[in-house]
Amino acid sequence: MKLALVLLAAAAASTVHLAPPRPGYAVAPNQLCDGYPRLPIETAKGMCGGLVYGPPPEGLRPSQRLIRLPRTLLFLRGGDLLVVDLGGWETRQGAVWRLNLHPGSPPHVTKLLSGLVMPHTAAIGPDGGVYIGEMGRIFRFNPDSADPAATVETVVANLPSNHLHEDRHPLSSFIFDADGSLLVNVGAPSDQCTPQQGPSASSLCDEVQGDPPLAAVWRFEYLGNGHWEDKPKLYARGLRNSIALVRHASGTILQAENGIDVDDPAFPYEAINRLVPGGDYGWPYCVEAATPAPLWTGANQRDCKGDWRRQPLLFLPPHGAPLSLLYYHGGMFPELEGNLIVTLHGFRATGSRILAFPVDAKGEPRKSQKASYFAYSASGEPPTLHRYRPGPSASGLILTPRWDALKGVRPAGAPVGLAISPDGALWVAEDRNGTIIRFSRDAPPDRSQGAGPSSTTAGHVGP
Repeated sequence: MKLALVLLAAAAASTVHLAPPRPGYAVAPNQLCDGYPRLPIETAKGMCGGLVYGPPPEGLRPSQRLIRLPRTLLFLRGGDLLVVDLGGWETRQGAVWRLNLHPGSPPHVTKLLSGLVMPHTAAIGPDGGVYIGEMGRIFRFNPDSADPAATVETVVANLPSNHLHEDRHPLSSFIFDADGSLLVNVGAPSDQCTPQQGPSASSLCDEVQGDPPLAAVWRFEYLGNGHWEDKPKLYARGLRNSIALVRHASGTILQAENGIDVDDPAFPYEAINRLVPGGDYGWPYCVEAATPAPLWTGANQRDCKGDWRRQPLLFLPPHGAPLSLLYYHGGMFPELEGNLIVTLHGFRATGSRILAFPVDAKGEPRKSQKASYFAYSASGEPPTLHRYRPGPSASGLILTPRWDALKGVRPAGAPVGLAISPDGALWVAEDRNGTIIRFSRDAPPDRSQGAGPSSTTAGHVGP
C-alpha cells in the first residue's frame, strides 16, 4: 500500500451548510456516511465517519449524558453493540450498555449494569462469555439474561485499586492469551516515581520492586472451565501504563506505552513494545531508545542501552496517548487488511487521531525511512510535519488527519476503544465527546444537496 502523506485543502465550509457554532459536532443536513449522519471529521480518502450515538450538539457535560464516558466496544452475537461506560473518575459511576443498532435511526439503548468502579475493558473469553475489567477486579456476566446484574461473577479479584490523584493509573485493561490466560495491565502509581532522598535512600524505584511489581503486566494462568489462578505471575515489567494491549494470530503480544508527562511537546515519544515473558521495558528509569528519564539522571542513572532493558519496537508521536490497538480484519477496507490500528487519545497537538501501520508476519509494524508524524497547529492551520529522531519509527497511514477542534464544526477527537463490525466497518468510542462513531467506506456526495465535509488524503483506503 502506498502511504502518501499529502494533505489536500479542505472544501470551503460555506458549501457544507454546517449548523451554528456549538460545543459538539455540527452535522450537515441530509449528509450521510453509509446511512449515518456524516461527521465533519477529515478522513483518509475513501473513508467517512458516521455518528451512531452521541449527546445533542449542545455538548452536555458527562454527568448530564445518558452514556457518560464510552471507553470500549464489543460486538455481540446477533449484531448488538456492548458499550463500557467509565462513568467518571469517581467510584461507582460506571455502567455497561447494550445498543440495538438501526442504521438510519438512533440505536435502542439498554443499561445492563450500573454502579461499576471505573470499568474499561470488554472482551469475549475462552468460554465464550463476556468479561469486563473494572478497577480492582475482572468479572464475567451474561448480557442476554433477563437480569444481567444477577449473573455477575468475579473471576480475578484483588487487583490494585489505584485511584486518580491518589494514584495515577487506575484502569484495568486485559487481553486473553492463546491458552486463555489473562494478561492484565497494572499501571504505575505515579508518573516518574520520584527517587528517594538521603544517605540511606535506595537508587531504585520502590514501585517496581514488589512481587509482582506494579507498572507491569501480570499473567493469571487459565485453569480451564472459566477459572484462573488466584495469584498472578509477572509477565512484563517497566511499563508505565498498558491500557492498549493486543495479541496477533502469530502469538505476538504488543503493548502501547503511555510515556511520562513533561512540558516538552516533542519529548518523549510514546512507544509500541513487543512483550516477552520477563521483559523489562525501562520505566521509570528510561524513555525512548536510550535516554535516561529526567528524574533518573546523575547518581541514580541507569544504562538505558543495557541488556537488562528491552528496546521499543516502534516510536509513536510524543504525548499522543495510545489507548487502543487492534488488527484490522474485514471486507470493507481491503487495503487495511492485517494493519495494526492505533487510537491516539491525547489532548495535545499530536493526539486526536487514528493511525494504521502495515505489519509483518509476526504482527510487528514495518519500519520506514525518514518517518514523520503530524502535530496540529493553532487556529485551524494545516498540521505541521515533524521527523522522528533516530530510532525505530514508521509514518503509517493517518485515518483521521484532521480531527482537531474547529469552532462551530467539531471538538477535538478523543478516540479510545476500537471494534470491527461484521461488515468490516471500524467503530470507535470517544469518551470526552460522548460519541460512538462508525468509520465506513465513503460514497460520492449528492451534489444536489451540497458537498459534504471533504476527506483529506493521507494515503488511500479502498478502491
